[in-house]
Amino acid sequence: MEKVGRFGDGMGLSSDLVLAAEQAVRAALEPLGGRPPDLALVFASGADPELLAEAGERGRELAGAAATLGCSAGGVIGGGRGVENVSAVSVWVGVLPGATLRTFHLEVMPTEEGAAVIGLPECELTADEVAVLLADPHSFPVDGFVSRAGSVLSGLPIVGGLAHGPTGPGSTRLWVDGRTVDRGAVGVVIDGASARTMVSQGCRPVGPAMTVTEAHGNVIRGLAGLPAVDKIGAVLAGLTPPEQALASAGLHVGIAADEYTEDHDFVVRSILGTEDDGLLVGDLVQVGQTVRLQVRDADAADQELRAVLGRCPGRPGSGALLFSCNGRGSQLFGPSYGGAGHDGALVREVLAADAVGGFFAGGEIGPVGGRSYLHGFTASVVVFP
Repeated sequence: MEKVGRFGDGMGLSSDLVLAAEQAVRAALEPLGGRPPDLALVFASGADPELLAEAGERGRELAGAAATLGCSAGGVIGGGRGVENVSAVSVWVGVLPGATLRTFHLEVMPTEEGAAVIGLPECELTADEVAVLLADPHSFPVDGFVSRAGSVLSGLPIVGGLAHGPTGPGSTRLWVDGRTVDRGAVGVVIDGASARTMVSQGCRPVGPAMTVTEAHGNVIRGLAGLPAVDKIGAVLAGLTPPEQALASAGLHVGIAADEYTEDHDFVVRSILGTEDDGLLVGDLVQVGQTVRLQVRDADAADQELRAVLGRCPGRPGSGALLFSCNGRGSQLFGPSYGGAGHDGALVREVLAADAVGGFFAGGEIGPVGGRSYLHGFTASVVVFP
C-alpha cells in the first residue's frame, strides 16, 4: 500500500513560469494521496514581474489549499534541490489537522504620529502559535516591525524572509490566498500545529567576547574600556593566519541576544565601517551588551546548521519551511558542500523530513533567545512534526 504523507514539495524549472508552477504543484501534491492541503506556499524566481504574478496565481489555484502564501525570489528551494537566478517555481504543501490558520496582508499607512502598520489579525497568543512572514523590503519596515512585534506580541515566533523583485522597487510580488500584491508583507499565523523554529548562523565567532563600554546609536565607540577600533585591531592581530584570512574577506559582529545566559546566542550584524575611533554596525547597540567578532566560513556554517537541527529530533513524516540567505547558497557553499542545495538537503537529512520548501531571502526572520530578529547570512527554519 502506497504511503500517504502530510507534506509535499516540488520544483518546476522552465522559462514558462506558469508551466513550472504546474510541474511544482503536481509534484508537491502527489505524496498527499488526494487530500487537499491546509497550507500551501509558492515561491517563484524569474526576470518578469508579471510572469511571476501569473505563476504564483496558477500555483495557488492548482494547490487548492485552504490558505496560500508566497513571494517572488532570486532563488528557490524545493524538490530536493536549490536553484538561483533561473526561472523556477517551488511549491510546499502541508496537511495540518486541528490547526487554525489566519492569513494577513500588512501595509504601512501614514498617521498623525508618523506611520502605522495595519492588517495584523487579532489573535490570543498561545504556546503553540508561530507566524510566517514574507515581506517586500522596499515598502515594508520589516526590521522595525519584527522588533516592535517582540514587545507587542511577546512570545510569538516569527519566521520568514525578505522577498526579491527582479527589477527593483515595485517589482516584488507577494501572494496571499487569492490575491497578488506588490507591497507590504503577507503572512499566516498558525495555531495548533506544534511547529518548532530554529535559526542557524552563517558565521562563526573569533576572538574573545567583549563588553561595550561606550556606544551611540549604531556606533560602538568603546570595547572593554578601549577605543573600539583599537580593540578590534588588537583582536585581529591575535587571530590565527586562517582566521585573519577569513576576517579580511568579511568581518561581522555578533550582539548577544540575552546577557543573562552563560553561553551567548549572538545576532550577527554587518560592520559598515568606522567613524573616528568608533565602529559602525548594522544595528543599535547599548552600553553593557556583549559582542564578539564573527567571520563567514562554509565549514562552520555547515556544522552550525547540523548542530541546530540536531536539537530537534528528526522524525520521518515531518515537513519544514526554509528561508536561507541569498549570501549562502553557492556563494558560501562550494560543490563539495552541495552548492545552492546545501541547506535544503541538510534540513531534509537531519530532520528526516518528507518535504522541505523555501527560498533564498535578502534577509531572514527568526527567533534567537526567545525574540524574533531580522538576520543576515542565516538559515531560518520552521518544522512541522
